[in-house]
Amino acid sequence: DTRGVPPRSRLIAGSANLLRLAVRLAPWAYNLAVGTPGISQLVKWTMGFAPGRSLPPVSRLTLRRWLQTRQTGAPSAAAPHGRVHLFVDEFTDTLDLPVGIAAVELLEILGYEVVVPEHVDSGRAQISKGLLREARELASRNVDLLANRISADEPLVGIEPSAILGFRDEYPDLVPQTLASKARTLAGNTLLIDEFLAREIDRGRVTPATFTTDAKNILLHGHCHQKALASLEPTQQLLSLPANYAVEVIPSGCCGMAGSFGYEREHFDVSMQIGELVLFPAVRAAAAATVLAAPGTSCRHQIKDGTGRVARHPVEILRAAVRPR
Repeated sequence: DTRGVPPRSRLIAGSANLLRLAVRLAPWAYNLAVGTPGISQLVKWTMGFAPGRSLPPVSRLTLRRWLQTRQTGAPSAAAPHGRVHLFVDEFTDTLDLPVGIAAVELLEILGYEVVVPEHVDSGRAQISKGLLREARELASRNVDLLANRISADEPLVGIEPSAILGFRDEYPDLVPQTLASKARTLAGNTLLIDEFLAREIDRGRVTPATFTTDAKNILLHGHCHQKALASLEPTQQLLSLPANYAVEVIPSGCCGMAGSFGYEREHFDVSMQIGELVLFPAVRAAAAATVLAAPGTSCRHQIKDGTGRVARHPVEILRAAVRPR
């Protein structure tokens, strides 16, 4: 309030809208700018980002647009297990289209109707930069839009841990007191997609019969929000569902990215040093055939920049493991 919001913080807080604009107008131009040596260095210098950090390309279209161009949801006859409400977070929407598609297709294959309720962004970027008034507006809007639609039978399910877990952590304290009760109820019916599918496995609705019997070794790095606020056990259970999939958890702390922290010029070296503590050596030591799993978009980016290896979201791995019909 005294000094104003630094331009870089304002840029990061507004990045979701800027990325959607890039996808809508000219994704190829954006990707050319951030991926071309020289041009990308100028972009990073202007934004206050580290020269050694790569910038993620945007998808060819948003996940919301992809959903609009197909037949939305599975027909009720093909959804014997009911309906789930998918929260299309701002990261998956623009940067991780394949992850979003895999999540929708996997849920439908397993017998669920997938609907995307009206909602706004999670507010994670605003929270991370201390713009709590803006985050409060987003949180309040989401509680207003979702509280009466979400229930234990039709939960809100999210792909990106940092976005969806805000409903359970910050939202009940962040919204005005008049919405606090609704926010707490909503929080109780909000799940990571890993948690939701693990719950359905326990109920016997999702079984190994749907998946391959091929053998794979999977190395899993957990997202900090998930490790702090939830658990990695559902993710392990999910990835272990195919009969011959073996999952090993990397005993790592933070990957070092921590949202925008690892992008910022003055924090880049520390970010990479954190990755070198446990995560990067474990990934480098993994056999080439080992599948790398990481639920967080920032974690996957950090792994790629630090080791050159590509990590996948657990739902991508499980979607690829579905036995051909």
